[in-house]
Amino acid sequence: MSEPENVVPEVARIASDLIRFDTSNYGGGRSNGEREAAEYAGAYLEALGLDTDYYEPVERRTNVCARVPGRNPDKPALVLHGHLDVVPAVADDWSVDPFAGEIRDGILWGRGAVDMKNMDAMILTAVADLLRTGEQPERDVIVTFFADEENGGVEGSGRVVKDRPEWFAGATEAISEVGGYSIAVGDRRAYLLQVGEKALLWIKLVARGRAGHGSRLHPDNAVTRLAEAVAALGRTEWPIRLTDTTTALLAGLAQITGDDADDPDALAQRTGAAASFVQSTLRTTTNPTGLTAGYKHNVIPDRAEALIDVRVLPGTEEAALADIQRIVGDGVDIEIVHRDIGLEVPFAGGLVDAMVAQLGRHDPGVPVIPYLLGAGTDNKALSTLGISGYGFAPLRLPADLDFTGMFHGVDERVPVDALEFGRRVLADLLRTY
Repeated sequence: MSEPENVVPEVARIASDLIRFDTSNYGGGRSNGEREAAEYAGAYLEALGLDTDYYEPVERRTNVCARVPGRNPDKPALVLHGHLDVVPAVADDWSVDPFAGEIRDGILWGRGAVDMKNMDAMILTAVADLLRTGEQPERDVIVTFFADEENGGVEGSGRVVKDRPEWFAGATEAISEVGGYSIAVGDRRAYLLQVGEKALLWIKLVARGRAGHGSRLHPDNAVTRLAEAVAALGRTEWPIRLTDTTTALLAGLAQITGDDADDPDALAQRTGAAASFVQSTLRTTTNPTGLTAGYKHNVIPDRAEALIDVRVLPGTEEAALADIQRIVGDGVDIEIVHRDIGLEVPFAGGLVDAMVAQLGRHDPGVPVIPYLLGAGTDNKALSTLGISGYGFAPLRLPADLDFTGMFHGVDERVPVDALEFGRRVLADLLRTY
């Protein structure tokens, strides 16, 4: 049973409204589009007295921005950004309608409840907390909502930073998704603050062979060659390779657990439901995600293709591609479909100190640990403008909620009180930093 609207906090109502816009992004330029969601966010900002600017480089792929004047305009501006698109959802797999934005028993359900309409709502309502009471943030805050993040930002942040760089004039730092949330480390709670992300390589494996009748003895089969390559790559156990961030992550986990930091995978296992998410930050990952071959049951095709989602540590892209070619063999070609940079910034400085302090203020005594995101965000695009990006969508979560497992998963959901926690933390951060 859904909660009565009058007892649902505004941040949850906004997130629910955003979920009801089906902004599914299928990739490769095929999308339902973000226009209505962008107009909803823009209207909310305009109701707070802000001027908005829209940019739609491709029909219905809408980006929106507003600048909130700060008390101290001499300080560098801060970008607070989110994306409005979501990955598709197969309704039959879900316990609820993925686009109904249902709130039940204190939980918000729906595609985007985790990635990332929850944070979009927290951004909007945190800004509203200040402006409705006549307050200003400490510095200018640039609120931006992008299109197309789930396709690498091609029609979103990638276009915006090239065509509308003036949106970000004076900004040096940015805050967005996939950080600031709590995980269970043994029987204790800790927060992960994202200070980097792996590089992105979306590749296609192409195997060629000789076409023929399906009944023949036929050793030159493209499907067989591709299947062998996909299996070899998908089963590869990539070695652990630590960066400054993951070294600090392991040290933090070791301090909490009392375990030895010399066994990274064992330490990662102490994070419970988040273990596979954390383990992915310690090594390259190569996950097959799609197969295409053939057009009739009794025809052997001369070409077969597979999509592989490759995430590598910053600076190791070329070495990874060479390793992948060795694994799949000379008979399989590698085509790069989309490529983007990795990032890593220090777990230090004024903004990091401020984020850690606000988590400490709202959840005293709980440690905050840096980590390297195994995926990517629109911070990649902003970095081309010299803007350092962090993942800080603060959520205090129940220990038994597999939050990280719901990114692009089934039955996405987030507790309403976690959204309220995030709104308060973000609002206080804007007041003080």
